Amino acid sequence: MRIPAHSVCTAIRDDIVAGVYERGSRLTEELLARRYGVSRVPVREALRTLEAEGFVVTRRHAGACVAEPTEPEAADLLEMRMLLEPLGAARAAQRRTEAHLKVLRGLVRLGQERARRGNSEDLRSLGGWFHETLAQASGSHALTSTLTQLRHKISWMYAVDAPASPVDSWAEHGAIVDAVARGDAERARAVTALHTERATSAHRLRFSGGDRQDRVRTSQHAVNMSGLRH
Repeated sequence: MRIPAHSVCTAIRDDIVAGVYERGSRLTEELLARRYGVSRVPVREALRTLEAEGFVVTRRHAGACVAEPTEPEAADLLEMRMLLEPLGAARAAQRRTEAHLKVLRGLVRLGQERARRGNSEDLRSLGGWFHETLAQASGSHALTSTLTQLRHKISWMYAVDAPASPVDSWAEHGAIVDAVARGDAERARAVTALHTERATSAHRLRFSGGDRQDRVRTSQHAVNMSGLRH
């Protein structure tokens, strides 16, 4: 695999989220550089960034390793998202552009159509795009960046069940867009809070018996959360 140097961080992060690297496993600069077809310099920079984001920790005598989050840390991420996504929606109601609205409405139309057809894989992708666009519409780079990191971390730590009623879930997306379009910040906040609370119930920690790769450990290895606290 050969990728641009500036994309090394994204590639390593994506592989961590996908489970290519087990929690607790070493991440050596030499092997990563060989895997992604780059020099060790962008790999070193990527590992520093990923440590700030909480995906990597540096251990004495071992060097860079994939972080091993604890259950309380995983639960914190869902709580943070439940606080920040409604804030993002309220900001979007005040700052969105017509371009944002056009994309959000298009995603809602597609989502509602796929929900009626029962295409769960399409719905997962569309849901991710919807929430990413909603965050961007907030006009806050810091908020958008934090929500993006939260989504990555949550995808890494949790498996997500399909919503019991995809049609209802996308109706909630539609209600969020309606409030954003009207500039009703409080309505956007309230509807998003309800939607996020309902969606959170579908998250399950990635436990898989003795399979270390899919287990959120209860060890005391701390995850560096400095990149998420803003």
